[in-house]
Amino acid sequence: MERSPVSELAALDDHRLAARLAVDAGAHLRAMRAKAVTENWSPWELGDSGDMAAHHYLLDRLAEARPDDAVLSEEGSDDRLRLGSERTWIVDPLDGSHDYSSGHSADYAVHVALVIDGRPVAGAVSVPEHDEVYATDSFDAELPELDPGRTAPVVIASRMQARWGIAIAEVLGGSALVAGSAGVKTMAVVRGDADVYVHPSGLYEWDACAPAAVATAAGLEVCDIAGNALEYNKDHPVIRGFIVSRRRFLEPVLETLR
Repeated sequence: MERSPVSELAALDDHRLAARLAVDAGAHLRAMRAKAVTENWSPWELGDSGDMAAHHYLLDRLAEARPDDAVLSEEGSDDRLRLGSERTWIVDPLDGSHDYSSGHSADYAVHVALVIDGRPVAGAVSVPEHDEVYATDSFDAELPELDPGRTAPVVIASRMQARWGIAIAEVLGGSALVAGSAGVKTMAVVRGDADVYVHPSGLYEWDACAPAAVATAAGLEVCDIAGNALEYNKDHPVIRGFIVSRRRFLEPVLETLR
């Protein structure tokens, strides 16, 4: 994969930089996956190699384009200097490693977000197998409250927490889906394929930060399971559950989780 010139990356604003890096890292992951199939790599080898390759790619490009910024990555050591940094990038180089390493599932994503004062101010999520990228500067208006072609809401959850998705769908009078990757599930709501994404247990910040940034920019409601705003770049980088919802469904969802 060709590298973007340093000067070109440095000239991009934070929204465009996040999108470019998410797309480029995703292209790298797809190329590695194709090579793994050809060379008959084990799932473990593919997952581990993909995680680390995307991690190093993102860190190297951020060091070149934003040398004064801190970075928190799922695959890196936690540099505590980030806690005193004005600007911290929070990245998940490969969200959905299990799906990626399967060699056939499309349910993986790349997350790139910039946090200032505990809030994501720019970010992007790429879904490489669908050639899609969603960035915080992509939305001119809020999304409709429900897809016009659908009469009942759709709730999406992880496979491990499918029962919560089913329970909330029953309350809302809708149906439930499951998928891997927090980024993939959040973008399903952004795209309109689902109306609520619920993850009622803890997540690391890199799982949720970029998806939350994009969902908020799209006009969706984003909070923890108590309805509180999410804060990032904390000493212990964990959030207390994750909800992405169209506005009309948020209160029933929160009430079900209480």
